[in-house]
Amino acid sequence: MSSGWLNDYAGDVTAREAYDLLGQQPKAQLVDVRTRAEWSFVGVPDLSALGKETILAEWQRYPSMDVAADFVDQLERELQRRSVGQEDPILFLCRSGARSLAAAQAMLAAGWKGSRNVAAGFEGPVNAERHRGTIDGWKASELPWIQS
Repeated sequence: MSSGWLNDYAGDVTAREAYDLLGQQPKAQLVDVRTRAEWSFVGVPDLSALGKETILAEWQRYPSMDVAADFVDQLERELQRRSVGQEDPILFLCRSGARSLAAAQAMLAAGWKGSRNVAAGFEGPVNAERHRGTIDGWKASELPWIQS
């Protein structure tokens, strides 16, 4: 992480950096932008040990995979409900880091300067056997998660 990360969008954080930040910063939030199907069948990050709950907000709606036109508005309402400010850390997570990067950039464009992308996402890249969840990302980093 860059030292000035709250002031400008400097790129990505690892899953471990995200989890550590969530534990260190009281207002830091994790936003899982995957689809409802992914949350149900693959699992979700478990932040209960940190006294927090992951925000579940689809960036793209399954099954059409169209970008949710109301994503920014709905997320802003939830962040405001949680008393999170535009400078506070907001960490975006998807399967592999692509959708979450788009969501982080959309929130940055809306003025949320603390937006960050969790680079390898929840499952990370595929391995030699074309399986996810073993190389990088939330699961491979052995961070807490639950099946919903």
